[in-house]
Amino acid sequence: MIKKTLYFGNPAYLSLSDGQMVIRIPEVENADVPNLLKKETTVTRPIEDIGVVVIDNRRITLTSGLMDALLQNNVAVIMCDERRMPSGLFLPLEGHTLQSERFRSQLEASLPLRKQLWQQTVSAKIANQHANMAYARPDLQEKDFRCLKVWAGEVKSGDSDNLEGRAAAFYWKNLFASLPDFVRSREGEMPNALLNYGYAILRAIIARSLVGSGLLPTFGIHHHNRYNAYCLADDVMEPYRPYVDRLVVDMLPELGTASELTREVKAEMLAIPTLDVTISDHQRPLMIAASETTSSLARCFAGEARRVAYPEM
Repeated sequence: MIKKTLYFGNPAYLSLSDGQMVIRIPEVENADVPNLLKKETTVTRPIEDIGVVVIDNRRITLTSGLMDALLQNNVAVIMCDERRMPSGLFLPLEGHTLQSERFRSQLEASLPLRKQLWQQTVSAKIANQHANMAYARPDLQEKDFRCLKVWAGEVKSGDSDNLEGRAAAFYWKNLFASLPDFVRSREGEMPNALLNYGYAILRAIIARSLVGSGLLPTFGIHHHNRYNAYCLADDVMEPYRPYVDRLVVDMLPELGTASELTREVKAEMLAIPTLDVTISDHQRPLMIAASETTSSLARCFAGEARRVAYPEM
């Protein structure tokens, strides 16, 4: 079952009752109004139906009981900073019955295996970037961006030729027809902020799936920044990034000259978990596909499989 993504951008009281998240509005709770009205404005959501929670307001209160219930149900909780951009991610410590065994096989994975897994990851990412170019730039002929398709098939073990970097430079220079001078940067002009926001949601989805598959999100197959707690999530999300890119391409016309993310635009990004994804010749919501990817990765670490199941655009 596809889990729901809940976004909270206004002040709220969030608590737990009978396995339900209880959502109350502070203005109503603190006002001198009849209890019946307070009850009518109270909303509940089953914890078991939730996959991601985004907290995007400094005046939101969560009870410890609710947080514990969310983590026990493997819900990814994203906290936003004063700029209303994702700044933190909460995940459970235990997510799988064979977690210790899977941790061990992951940590003991040989360097050749990790290089082969990274080769598959980069190849899948570039192939999806090629598909995105065909979607976003109908004004171009296929030969104009065929290099991406060629590079996807030429990735070596460990991506020793850094084809990922070459592909990224070409991709970002040409993806947005209306933005010929676009430069991809975490601190750059729009739609960089929108991409960053979408990637943060995607990262939470992937990290949640890794925990659910009994893997350690910190220990990556390629990323290894000592200050990064989600190196493996950053590895696995690479072939999924083009789905966020495509969503941003579709949203560009309505953004216009906007320089900030509105609450309405952020709400549209919450469609990421439900985006249609083709994986293993079947169409799945992205959140379900992510679980299939991380499960296949766990089998690769255990020596039970040789390929990671990545989505194909």
